[in-house]
Amino acid sequence: MNKNFTKRSLGLLFAGVSLFASQSIFAQEDKGKKLTVQDSIALQQELKGDKEAEGKKNGSDRNVMLNASSNSGPRDVNIGLPGNVGGITILENDLPVVYFFWPELPNKTWRQSLSLQKTGLLKMDELASTMGDLGFAVNSYTQTGTEEFQLKGKLSGSHFGWLQGDVNVSGPISDSGWSYTAGAFVNFDPSTYDLGYNNYADQTKIFRAGLTKRFKDGKGDFNISYKYADSYVTQNYAVFEYGPDGEAKETDNFRIGRDSYMVRDGRIRFKDVDGGNYYWGELDGDANTNISHNLDIFGNYKMDNGWNFKYSTRLHLAKASLLYSIPISILEADASDNYTIANTGEAYTGSVGTQLGMNSPEIPTTSIMGRFSINKKVDDHDLTFGILEQYYHIDNYVSNRSVFFQTVENQPQRLISPATDQYGFYGYNGGSEFHSGKENKLSVYGSDNWQVNDRLNLSYGLFLRHQHLDGEYSLTPRGADFTIQDAAIEPINKDWFHIAGKFNATYNLTNKFGLLANFQYTEENGRLESYSAAAIPNTTTSKSPLGAFGVFYNNDWLSLVSQVTYLTKNNYLKRFNLVNPQDDTEQQQTTTYYDIETLGWTTDVVLTPFKGFSMHGLVTLQDPKYKDFNFSAFGNDYDFSDKTVLEISKVLVELDPSYTYKDWRVWASFRYFSEQYANINNALTFAPRWENFGGVNYKYNDHLNFGVTLINFLNQVGAKGTINGAELIEDPEPYYGRLLTGSYIRPFTAQLSVNFNF
Repeated sequence: MNKNFTKRSLGLLFAGVSLFASQSIFAQEDKGKKLTVQDSIALQQELKGDKEAEGKKNGSDRNVMLNASSNSGPRDVNIGLPGNVGGITILENDLPVVYFFWPELPNKTWRQSLSLQKTGLLKMDELASTMGDLGFAVNSYTQTGTEEFQLKGKLSGSHFGWLQGDVNVSGPISDSGWSYTAGAFVNFDPSTYDLGYNNYADQTKIFRAGLTKRFKDGKGDFNISYKYADSYVTQNYAVFEYGPDGEAKETDNFRIGRDSYMVRDGRIRFKDVDGGNYYWGELDGDANTNISHNLDIFGNYKMDNGWNFKYSTRLHLAKASLLYSIPISILEADASDNYTIANTGEAYTGSVGTQLGMNSPEIPTTSIMGRFSINKKVDDHDLTFGILEQYYHIDNYVSNRSVFFQTVENQPQRLISPATDQYGFYGYNGGSEFHSGKENKLSVYGSDNWQVNDRLNLSYGLFLRHQHLDGEYSLTPRGADFTIQDAAIEPINKDWFHIAGKFNATYNLTNKFGLLANFQYTEENGRLESYSAAAIPNTTTSKSPLGAFGVFYNNDWLSLVSQVTYLTKNNYLKRFNLVNPQDDTEQQQTTTYYDIETLGWTTDVVLTPFKGFSMHGLVTLQDPKYKDFNFSAFGNDYDFSDKTVLEISKVLVELDPSYTYKDWRVWASFRYFSEQYANINNALTFAPRWENFGGVNYKYNDHLNFGVTLINFLNQVGAKGTINGAELIEDPEPYYGRLLTGSYIRPFTAQLSVNFNF
């Protein structure tokens, strides 16, 4: 997890490693990343001449797996833009683990594992110049066969009953260069609450097997790797009493992070958009279980002319399933409203939660990808040229919808009212989604790292992409009981050309102090997912220029980078399930587009004042604003231009001390988030918060070590993210004392791990 730091590894730092753990499905974003406004470039390594493997291309994985919300994936990295549901981009063998995160979330096919040879953070400019995308990415590489026998294992658990087993074995097959690898990862995580319908909120199994052929004289290797993944993950929410200054107070009958707001039996009823059949989806069943098969062929070959040919190809087949129950609002009911508990028929009065159910059951998806590149160092130039091919097919994607009521308590019970059917549901397929078809992206790219002289280094690259969409969708309104069979089907046939690239410069004024300047640019238009709703999507080119200027300073005990960054992105897509602020029983689906502008200043420093001790500090000041953000709902026109982007703090601080003595290491990580806006109108806020982690690692011998990790060891309690159903609220005062719902950070959790290797 928290990797040991030295000042020579500051080049692997990235600014703004701030967690933004809320993953709201309720208001989906079309591709933003939550990142602080700048990428704290791999400066110190490059400027000090440290050319260790991956030093220039990968950021540090320091703390990237310390996720305050869950164990299921890496933290999101903040750049001052809204986050998408899929979180940070994850690559394996230089290819995305999933082509698109919806409906197959990356954490359902990828986990940090001993079956990965290494994991790092790909910098923003590298992602722009090799993938054409905006943001950071976790870049991992599959464990290949080894020339000697290796056995690696890890057993982890927590005081809440989490159990994770991870093992990988590899070794030689023959003297002719063939070797093998095999691994298994199993995760049984109850999280920090009792669901009622199942013991586990996350149950994931990933199995791998592979063969490696190494060529003579160190010419390269050939690898073939198979991966099978089976996973379901359930997301929880918190009920809290909202108060002045963004306070989230626990109620008498609901503990934040310790109680479940998922319906007690874990079952939601839907009407299938494709066929019209009614069915029950189970949060721990097939309707929420993702099964995938992955075949990778990758390797490299060093040619006689000095060029290194590198290749990575993938066939990914999945049946992708998603099932969510998302809070919309909480209302109060009396006897005249005639609510009854579904499984007993008993009359119910009190707080009633309105829930939106969403299900995409077993959607067939196919991805075929390939990256082929050549690299060579020529004099003072480090040249790379490559081709990237990405093909994706999704067969009849649907998002079935229904709305239901439940009690507001731990493990709530479903309710029946005069507005529902006999099972407690209504509004089947209102706002549902549908599309089908294929996408293809063919890209070429080139980059150069040029050491002009002892003082000046230039790094630049260009990425060119052609994207083609071929499919079908429907403009038929998604009223109650909508099905594809009753809809008019429209064709999708789109072609776009995108340009992306980077230009970075560093200049040493002295051997310790210098200047840096960075520019990167990405473009995108849309994808099949943009055609899911009953509206012609706005596929205007979304452009994301990022410019930065800063300074760096190094001495024997201090390494510092300070940089100002300006970033804009236009044509964001956002889909709302809005609640009428005048009548919280009325909902409306709305699609809108908007722009964002962000200005920020980040300072990143590493102190190593004496042997064994390291202190990393990060401070970010940012001001992300909405631009051209307006829409109509419930007969009113709304304009949120110049409002601060919700869920993003203007002040971020990270402090990471660590101390190593002989075989012991003690470390901690503290993250501060200033006030965050909880609705787009900026009327509701969440109070500032700290997220904290700590741990002790002990190396018993060369084969065995132990680790203890404490999550939220200061036992901070509070909600975060957005307040569901409150997007249009203008006056917070009437909400003081009301029950609301939102996401949260995990309560205090103690984890123990045992690692062995032979």
